Amino acid sequence: MAQVVLGENEGIESALRRFKRQVSKAGIFQDMRKNRHFETPLEKEKRKAVAKHKQRKRNSLFRYK
Repeated sequence: MAQVVLGENEGIESALRRFKRQVSKAGIFQDMRKNRHFETPLEKEKRKAVAKHKQRKRNSLFRYK
């Protein structure tokens, strides 16, 4: 869990920036988006197949350059 402690002379803006940086490094937003809606096993399988296809296509493009 991301946590920020304010310093004595630190403003709210700088603390908020540090908090946002910690949250992004921890991957909290990505995890939240991934778990936002329930995904059936069939939907998950389709999503992974599409991702695998995109990965293969991208790798094949780099191989021939």
